[in-house]
Amino acid sequence: MRRHDLAQLNVGRLLAPQDSPVVADFVNALDEINALADAAPGFCWRFQTDDGNAMAERPFVGDDEMLVNFSTWESHESLADYVYRSHHVDFLRRRREWFEHLGEVVTVLWWVPRGHRPTSAEALERLAHLREQGPTPWAFTFRTRFEPGAGTAVPGADRDVCPA
Repeated sequence: MRRHDLAQLNVGRLLAPQDSPVVADFVNALDEINALADAAPGFCWRFQTDDGNAMAERPFVGDDEMLVNFSTWESHESLADYVYRSHHVDFLRRRREWFEHLGEVVTVLWWVPRGHRPTSAEALERLAHLREQGPTPWAFTFRTRFEPGAGTAVPGADRDVCPA
């Protein structure tokens, strides 16, 4: 029986306010992409506000264009299949049209007890740790990943996914 879920957070700063035509394709696709995630094999949960997405969540004080997205999955493979091997990848390839290049890590993965629902604060703490310490079992990446309770990276993990 699975005892852990894989949590993920990604952040991005919009190039323009969310009601701008510059980011309209992204904003208009949110319901479609969220529904695709919700129906994906291995999907467990995603953070959302009353609007049904995470657009209203602004955990970066004073930065209204910085968005967060976080969710939980049954495994690395199920998350990678959704991110890199579904229609989602078409939007991932267009991210530079809508999001600023931040020049630092924007995605973090970590293990949580099965059924746990991370908070924004928890997710941002993991991202900060990854940015400061690099990949560890507490906060890692697709390329350098860890199994639950493991102290070492998974051999060959960097060959499992095809970055967009």
